[in-house]
Amino acid sequence: MELTYPVKRRKSRSIKVGEVLVGGGFPIAVQSMTTTDTRDTAATVAQANALFDAGADVVRLSVLNHEAGDNLRNIRLQIAKPLVADIHFQYKLALKAVAAGFDKIRINPGNIGAEWKVREVTKACKDAGLPIRIGVNSGSLPQDILDKYGHEDPRGFVEAALREVAVLDSMDFQDICISVKSTNVNTAFWAYQMLAEQCDYPLHLGITEAGTLEKGSVKSAVGIGALLLMGIGDTIRVSLTADPVHEPRIAKQILMSCDLKKDGIEVIACPTCGRCQIDMIPMAEKVEAATRHIKAPLKVAVMGCAVNGPGEAAAADMGISGGDGKGILFEKGEITERLDEDQLVTRLLEKIEETTGEKVDRAAAGLPDKEPAGA
Repeated sequence: MELTYPVKRRKSRSIKVGEVLVGGGFPIAVQSMTTTDTRDTAATVAQANALFDAGADVVRLSVLNHEAGDNLRNIRLQIAKPLVADIHFQYKLALKAVAAGFDKIRINPGNIGAEWKVREVTKACKDAGLPIRIGVNSGSLPQDILDKYGHEDPRGFVEAALREVAVLDSMDFQDICISVKSTNVNTAFWAYQMLAEQCDYPLHLGITEAGTLEKGSVKSAVGIGALLLMGIGDTIRVSLTADPVHEPRIAKQILMSCDLKKDGIEVIACPTCGRCQIDMIPMAEKVEAATRHIKAPLKVAVMGCAVNGPGEAAAADMGISGGDGKGILFEKGEITERLDEDQLVTRLLEKIEETTGEKVDRAAAGLPDKEPAGA
């Protein structure tokens, strides 16, 4: 097999989700989903805004029933950023979401019902100029697909998705995004690979029901990351059984690890070893917590060995390392300051502020506010 580097992103059509362009070579969008009861306007708006603040470009809301559907307009009036309505079973809820001014509709071919219902949703979206995501997942494949392939055959996911695409295409509707999510990383990987070869619609990547914070993050990083490195994927969601605010943060880290997102602080840190004579782990955690919100691209290193730190982290824009009560601040591998250990984090955060022009969040790191000059 001939390998080429760097891998080029798969060419896809583009759709517009509110202000966000997905596919067509545009930056890969990060999505997340609220866990609140959509009938509770205040709680849903607050959580959606928290997800946007954490780095989500698009936020999806579940629509449980008609009471929730009737409340979508109240939520829409308080959030200007892109919102997606997640619809299962009741196609009329999708019609309510369109009427409420949502930016995209997600339907599942395994449970939306008869084809005429899909056509009703498609017509409403076409008239309103909204895209549709065809969301296939392992928990709701159509019964005939299950009978033919079973639960974890990637061919079944692809067939279910393309069957639904054919319905939309017959109505001259191409504002489509597709996902083929499985809880099994291998199944999802091969389903997306197959689908990428059979259509040019933008693909929404994810591992469904991935699990708790630690396990779900690992499964998502493996599955999503592998596909991204193959050039496949236009938008992603990390699905976690945890506070959803973690989802966009981990998604951003996956994109940064694949060199697909350049903005934001990337904190690199050594795993420590017997040479480490500094309490490095909490230092790295403080730096990460204090800079999580910063948008400027910067690579920051927190290293545990004063001898090897600058060399091992020469690719970092700046960093600290130390041992036995002393430490150094270095920039591009060159030592610029020598400091006491208890000054390292504070001075590094000051340097980050000076470089980016953005204020770090000392409270998030459990540090006191910076004293004014001359105090």
